[in-house]
Amino acid sequence: MALTGKPFSALAAAALLLLSNNRAGVVDAFSGICASTSPRRWAVATDLAMGSGAGGIDAYAAQMAAMAAGGASVQPPPAPTAPSVDEVAAEMLDSSRTQSSATITNSLTSPASPGASVGSGHGMDDVDAASAIAALEASQTLTVANIASSIPDLTLKPDASHSPSTSDFTVAGHPVKLDASDAPGPANVAWLSDLCIDSTLSSLTIYNGPLSDVPHLISRCAVTDDALNFFLDFRPRAYGAYDLRDADGNYPGPEALGRQAFEYSGSRRDFDTKFGTEDVVDFFGDIMDKFEGAAKNPGLGDEELPELEKLTRGPMAIDVTMPLSANNVETIVSAREKAASLWLEWAKDPSHAHRPGAPINSQYVYDSKYKINAYGVLLDVYVKLFGQSEGESLAAADSGPIDEAYVGGGS
Repeated sequence: MALTGKPFSALAAAALLLLSNNRAGVVDAFSGICASTSPRRWAVATDLAMGSGAGGIDAYAAQMAAMAAGGASVQPPPAPTAPSVDEVAAEMLDSSRTQSSATITNSLTSPASPGASVGSGHGMDDVDAASAIAALEASQTLTVANIASSIPDLTLKPDASHSPSTSDFTVAGHPVKLDASDAPGPANVAWLSDLCIDSTLSSLTIYNGPLSDVPHLISRCAVTDDALNFFLDFRPRAYGAYDLRDADGNYPGPEALGRQAFEYSGSRRDFDTKFGTEDVVDFFGDIMDKFEGAAKNPGLGDEELPELEKLTRGPMAIDVTMPLSANNVETIVSAREKAASLWLEWAKDPSHAHRPGAPINSQYVYDSKYKINAYGVLLDVYVKLFGQSEGESLAAADSGPIDEAYVGGGS
């Protein structure tokens, strides 16, 4: 359904306050939330949405004008009517808990068969959940090491990380391994989550800070029964009305959106010129061609796609379910390595940096709204995969800080 715009001053206060850079604080915030005495529908939580079906982000533009008039500060103006942090988070959790009674599937509770085997490297003959995730984890470890060697100021965040040797955090009966990092200086990486759960999940999430327009990277593969659930996306850093794309790939024009149609088409053009180039589009297409038995899940243009998914997805996103096979695991490994390499290339390119001033402020505000919506999406994904309690905990840990708490320089 179409979102309705709300005064942005009310939205920014919640978005910029929600969660801290400390994982313990994240967990405390969500675990301490009780159900609202006057629960509202999930759509109310999407007041923090980045656009609206009728007119895009009018309030966003108004906020930018107010910022420009008021000076360089990126802090939102006081908003007495803004929902509190607890209210926004509670609405998301309440909605998730209500929906879960009918939709939760807990298919990842059984360990992989100990008798299955896997060959070394890319010569796999037989695969099971354990060997598939082991291959993905090994590849991801090398990928993150390469990123760390290329971005010297990328620093581990111990308080937001989890190690089986020091933490009792488990999901589906397996220990959670999560290395959280950021680089709040010139490299401007707001959050990097290197997550692995044996026989269950391998995920790499990278959120960029507001100093550049480099896309966020979401790279995730889960094993459910004998199936692989693979998701890969480069997420745009400006609103391009992707949520309004129809099943044929068309977007509403000025007859529906007025002059803002040109603004949104300009954002899409910028993304395509810099990041969604022909080579990258072909790369995503090649991935799909190599999969065996892959079934596409609902995507942009499909009515079945949840509203927050529409708001956060990029135009090239891959979301598929397919058999657990050697070929499919190898294709996923290769695709994830290439995607991370593209992200690193863009992150190191100074041409993608914003000019000082208003562009950075604008990016900061947009990212803050995006991140709360992205948390809502991840909450839904993990609850469906792992059940309500474990899904909530994992979503909070993997999402990282919603408010970067800096605009370059230091955290």
